[in-house]
Amino acid sequence: MKKNILVFLVLVAIFSCKNDTKSNGKLNVVTTTSMITDLVKNIGGDYINVQGLMGSGVDPHLYKASEGDVTKLVEANVIFYNGLHLEGKLVEVFEKMGTATKTPIALGEELDKNTLIGSDYFASNYDPHVWFDIEYFKQFAKKITQVLSEKNPENADNFKANETKYLADLDALQTKIIATIKTLPKEKRILVTAHDAFNYFGKAYDFEVVGLQGLSTATEAGVQDVQKLSTFIIEKQIKAIFVESSVPKRTIEALQAAVKSKGHDVEIGGTLYSDSLGNSGTIEGTYIGMFEYNVNTIVNALK
Repeated sequence: MKKNILVFLVLVAIFSCKNDTKSNGKLNVVTTTSMITDLVKNIGGDYINVQGLMGSGVDPHLYKASEGDVTKLVEANVIFYNGLHLEGKLVEVFEKMGTATKTPIALGEELDKNTLIGSDYFASNYDPHVWFDIEYFKQFAKKITQVLSEKNPENADNFKANETKYLADLDALQTKIIATIKTLPKEKRILVTAHDAFNYFGKAYDFEVVGLQGLSTATEAGVQDVQKLSTFIIEKQIKAIFVESSVPKRTIEALQAAVKSKGHDVEIGGTLYSDSLGNSGTIEGTYIGMFEYNVNTIVNALK
């Protein structure tokens, strides 16, 4: 009922407001996840106003739009979100807006579906955690540049220049993390985390990835899941497992305890940023900083 009321409020607000309004002559852009927020800021620079709905540590799988978000959505000239049903509880709101006067941009839907990892856990039938393949994130950047340029053609050259610089930064990141990963023997590249957010990372950088809760944090891990994974950890002699910043650490602590109860030890190798970035103003508060931090944390703990 609450969700239906929110959808109704969004529709009423949309039809009662002009959609071409700008603040200080700049496009108003609303984003969902902190990864997309950071990307849009890098492309848009000082030529747009950006408001992200989800901050550090927020789980997009479970995020529910508040009535306070309605104003942000209505006043936006452009809305960018991940799509592929990552923001499950926002999908209906975006769909209703799409049939009204706005068309939110689902960046994940722009990707070649034949290259995506399948999933029965999401209505899209695809794993939505695509930002952990830097090549996909580059495609996000190109789409954002295209949309901003269409909405604000007088700044198209500026958006393109920012895109060129950021793509070069992503290339440098790619080179750096590959060099770091190469220091870890292939047989030690087994990543155990709270949920399956890192499958694209594993595919791109040759890691076996196992998540305790599956792809969506909406599904709780059961006792059998914990026991099965603890046996796997012992068999593979895995040295460390990892907490995620947007997922309660109790599941990983339960897994660690299950391993210990069988006479073995496994360390918690650190906290990884999965569905959100770190705090604003920190290195981990940027996509590039988050990615490099995650790789360093994983490699150092598994060596």
